[in-house]
Amino acid sequence: MKSLKFKLYEHKRNRHLKRTINASGAIYNHCIALHHRYYKMWGKHLNCAKLQSHIAKLRKRNPFWQLVGSQAAQDICQRIEKAYQLFFKYNKKGV
Repeated sequence: MKSLKFKLYEHKRNRHLKRTINASGAIYNHCIALHHRYYKMWGKHLNCAKLQSHIAKLRKRNPFWQLVGSQAAQDICQRIEKAYQLFFKYNKKGV
């Protein structure tokens, strides 16, 4: 059996990548929390277009979120939308 050991070093080039990933995670968590709040208040599903426009407004005010590109932020909203649709589709079938 052969095993290899690697040691990862913190590098300046990786800092930007780490910040971008953290900002994407913050946007994702905010979208999920917003989706839950909207459903509790109105009892309706928050559609993707409203969520994307809300995130676009917040990106203008939050410099940390501006590290993530606009298309990436829209993709986060679309992935959340698709995940909810698939969850309820399979939950309805009883799978």
